[in-house]
Amino acid sequence: MDITYPAEAEAYRGTIRALLESKLPQGWRGIGALSEAEQEEFLASWRKVLSDNDLLAVSWPQEYGGAGLSSIEQVVLNEELMRLGVPDGTENDTLGIKLLGNTMTVLGTEEQKQYFLPRVLSGEHIWCQGYSEPEAGSDLAGMRTRAVREGDEWVINGQKTWTSQGHRANWIFVIARTDPAVAKHKGLSFLLVPMDQPGVEVRPIVNAAGYVAFSEVFFTDARTPASYVLGGVNGGWNTANTLLGFERGVRATTDAVRFGREVERLIELARERGLTSDPRIRAELAWCWSRVQTMRFRGYRALTKLLNGGSYGVDGSFSKVIWSEFFQRLTEVGMQILGLEVLTPTGGGNDGMLVTPNPGADNSSRCWTDIALYARAATIYGGSSQIQRNIIGEQLLGLPKEPRLDGGPFQDIGRRKSA
Repeated sequence: MDITYPAEAEAYRGTIRALLESKLPQGWRGIGALSEAEQEEFLASWRKVLSDNDLLAVSWPQEYGGAGLSSIEQVVLNEELMRLGVPDGTENDTLGIKLLGNTMTVLGTEEQKQYFLPRVLSGEHIWCQGYSEPEAGSDLAGMRTRAVREGDEWVINGQKTWTSQGHRANWIFVIARTDPAVAKHKGLSFLLVPMDQPGVEVRPIVNAAGYVAFSEVFFTDARTPASYVLGGVNGGWNTANTLLGFERGVRATTDAVRFGREVERLIELARERGLTSDPRIRAELAWCWSRVQTMRFRGYRALTKLLNGGSYGVDGSFSKVIWSEFFQRLTEVGMQILGLEVLTPTGGGNDGMLVTPNPGADNSSRCWTDIALYARAATIYGGSSQIQRNIIGEQLLGLPKEPRLDGGPFQDIGRRKSA
């Protein structure tokens, strides 16, 4: 297996590394080393650095504000940003640029590209994602948010939940049911909806660690123009999966870098407390390190497939199970090392990060307690481990599918289940 990058990609890496290091402050240790106020200030200035150097949307076509480069340059840039402990924009940029923007370059109409993409890059449009609902999480196609065409507009009613950074956004891409008379996967549309209107209410949710990172979003006769459908009317399932493919591709090689950094922090935590000679702790640390190497080589495999024109497919379910269950076990080891310290944690927290702390954050009991609390949800959000294993069994191993009661027209599902 050849895990080396092409020569042109490594040349680009050298250029990017020199540029990024020249723009960072002296003694840079990572954004997590800054206070909350300093982080907000840095993010604003750093986003401008990325924008001025065509690094916000490396793989977008130049006519829409991108750098016109390939996916391999995007991956190299992501790796170097991760290595230096600097963000690739705000969290909303991940949703607006990497997910929605990349999807729009493939599926959007020319009118949509010309209007939305420049506003995504400028920061005028700040995006969040309207997928999950109280009754449609892992079974995403079961969503009940409705959109009805009235003249030149869609009228939307329903609720979304676990909307990451929804309290900071002014636009949301929403999967809504536009045809209840067909099977549940077929009657969905991907709508682009302004949030600054009376029909949209955002209610922030405080997570177990005490941070606001996601929200509930309620739609009551909210409206958006009829032309703001990405991927065509009733084409929402394909659009949603195209977007998820971009999400998984972007993370193909950086998960190993990010979680590898956390294993190093865990080893240091054990060393500080004199536990590196404890055979039980040593075995757990070895397991964590070996699982990161699994992520690394799986990432190279996925990247190779994507660069050769393939799709991520079932590999996405494998990766989700691997990293989410690893993340929980990693934090459990941290709790074992800390012992009774977890009852009265001290030091800096994880600044509300949803997975691993920002590079440079305190290697403190408070930080490890924060991420341990959030890790409890890792095997649920983004598709539960049970759902992922069903996908692997049915689509890869060819095992029989479970009996289902949700075939046929969506509008009849409830009646069949209660019969």
